[in-house]
Amino acid sequence: MSLPHAILTALLERPSSGLELTRRFDKSIGFFWPATHQQIYRELGRLEASGHIRALPQAGPARGQKKEYEVLAAGRAELGRWTAEGSDPRAVREPLLLRLRAAAVVGSAGLDAELRRHLALHQAQLADYLRIEQHDFPAERADDENRLQHAVLRAGIGLETFWVEWLTATLDALPAD
Repeated sequence: MSLPHAILTALLERPSSGLELTRRFDKSIGFFWPATHQQIYRELGRLEASGHIRALPQAGPARGQKKEYEVLAAGRAELGRWTAEGSDPRAVREPLLLRLRAAAVVGSAGLDAELRRHLALHQAQLADYLRIEQHDFPAERADDENRLQHAVLRAGIGLETFWVEWLTATLDALPAD
């Protein structure tokens, strides 16, 4: 149920159209809460119908123009309520870990290539996160930056670092075929 809250967060940061939200999700929130273009538009409709957001008035004919949305007081209150709500950590559900467990029973033939593919993906994601950190949170401006946004990015960096280290060690420990 967190997609509406992710959208409310993004709209509180800056009123946006559905297309702009999709682009912003691809570059930030989507790293930890991905959503498709269709999911975002569907949720915008629900949030508008529930009175949490509204389309900003347009200066001219509406036909062919992008609708920009802003958060209303009810949306801000909902986001505040949800932010303060407790939740338990989610169980890890990673197919690669299940494949590794199965390989312990049936053999690891072919697993090497899949582990290397995952390693390359995690290395690329880690590099992206580090570039974002360098650009958006340089050390010389650390006191001026939003510490909570940086904390989210640091969590991503930590997770990707874990996966790179774990995959490297697992590849090293993989039995020879």
